[in-house]
Amino acid sequence: MTVNIAFDTYHTFQAMTAHLQALAKAYPKLCTLTSIAKSFQGRDVWFVTITNPDTGPGLEKPGFYIDAQIHAEEHATSATALYACAYLLNNYGSDEEVTRLVDQMVFYIIPRINPDGAENAMTAPYHPWCGNGRFLPGEDRLEGLIPQDITGDGYIVQMRVPDTKGEWKCDSENPDIMVQREPGEEGGEYFRLYPEGMIRNYDGVHVHIEMQEDGNMNRNFPTNWTPQEYGAGEYPFSEPETAGMRDVILAHPNITGMCAYHTHGGIILRPSMLQMDSEMSPPDLALYKALGEVGERLTGYPTISVYEEFTPDKSKARHGTLTDWTYEEMGIITFGTELWDLERTAGVPKEGYYNLGPRDAATQRLVHKWVVDNVGDHGFRPWTAFDHPQLGPVEVGGMVYIWSYRNPPGKLLEEMCHNNVMFNLKHAAAAPRVAVDTVDVEALGADLFRVTAVASNHGYLPTNLSDVAVKNGVAKPVELKIACEGAEVVMNPADVKLGNLAGRNERRYAYSNWGQQWSPVTRKVEWLVKAKGSDAAVTVTVASEKGGTHRKVAALS
Repeated sequence: MTVNIAFDTYHTFQAMTAHLQALAKAYPKLCTLTSIAKSFQGRDVWFVTITNPDTGPGLEKPGFYIDAQIHAEEHATSATALYACAYLLNNYGSDEEVTRLVDQMVFYIIPRINPDGAENAMTAPYHPWCGNGRFLPGEDRLEGLIPQDITGDGYIVQMRVPDTKGEWKCDSENPDIMVQREPGEEGGEYFRLYPEGMIRNYDGVHVHIEMQEDGNMNRNFPTNWTPQEYGAGEYPFSEPETAGMRDVILAHPNITGMCAYHTHGGIILRPSMLQMDSEMSPPDLALYKALGEVGERLTGYPTISVYEEFTPDKSKARHGTLTDWTYEEMGIITFGTELWDLERTAGVPKEGYYNLGPRDAATQRLVHKWVVDNVGDHGFRPWTAFDHPQLGPVEVGGMVYIWSYRNPPGKLLEEMCHNNVMFNLKHAAAAPRVAVDTVDVEALGADLFRVTAVASNHGYLPTNLSDVAVKNGVAKPVELKIACEGAEVVMNPADVKLGNLAGRNERRYAYSNWGQQWSPVTRKVEWLVKAKGSDAAVTVTVASEKGGTHRKVAALS
């Protein structure tokens, strides 16, 4: 049975819920749907678990985690996470890779972390909103400009206000486009640009704009948390949605890899959040770059350092993010994918990764033409005269950032979802995977047997995942255990800690004294066992928090 979901459109909370419930109903063995939190406005934060229980419990398998739409206006992220759910379930049994991954692994997916904020940003008027449901848009601001749809057209865009002191002017070729006034330039018609809205406690002179305080929940995580970050919350995990994420991550220590989806510029973000590459662990940096190369090939997105290339002001590094917590503290290999690059799609050469707006008139012309041709009025609102009760005659219009810069038109959505989910699957497939390769039994006489077991890591990643996990003391050793039926162990501990088992990632080149030195991927353990009867047997189990659990049984004969 295939559950058909349209991926050329964006889904409201009600529609997304119906799709998730349909998937869970169609694939009851593979898919579990639960709620991990209730939003302030009473919506469920849905959590999807996908695995084949016939091949073992989920916690005995490596796990891969995906989340989406922690920021309200990033609708394409939720579509991509929903696509991952549908792709895994609809293709199980017919696609070899999907079947293998669902059998060997468990997928944990939160398709929409922020259901309240998403609904505010998805339904008209389209609020340029980041926060969750603690407040309605604008209620978090005590005074100053409150973004509102003052024209009643269903969109919140910009106001251009005539002002001889203004920084902006109309482009000479296209008056719909606003460009910066040159230093020293005088004698023209100039404007100030503000978000569309009314001004609370306006003094008639200064248009004050308070920073939004409500719920930038990607600053609400505990590692490097600071209340000075925009939207950081009252304390780490103060929001019900992030508290639900915390509970999921801590309850699933088998998570080996993570992808957090956002929308800003078509890039794959990797650590560090706080330091230069030269200060990172060299093995971890090499690992991130190797996995990032796979992402670049599948998505076309470059993989970049958050701190080096996505932080405009290095003195104001981001704090309290999910990656701070999951990689810098727990050592989980975490990427943040920023979906959708409007400028590159419009034919603009990539010159920067963190652009708050178009760089120049030429860029804006290309972008404006592409949006008008491909999105229409939903992406760009014509400037319309409006008599503002506080500012006087103004014009309201401009780019609808939610439906231009933040999210692609529906016709481009499914391909983007597919390409990025393919990267998720390749990252998931890189997980460590331990197995008992052999169990050999040698009869020594007098009912004594030498039992020799060999265990290996068959995965790309090491069982510790990262160097950071080792340095932080959170990497759990691999354990090899023997259990006897009708027998007893008479020499050597029944439970042996093997330490960490390396993965293929550290052997990317032929051996060299000057290269990364190789660590063991395989360990051998021996026990002396005394049988008590003719039907005696042993079970050898290898267990890794990140690499799963595998068993082999051997008769003592």
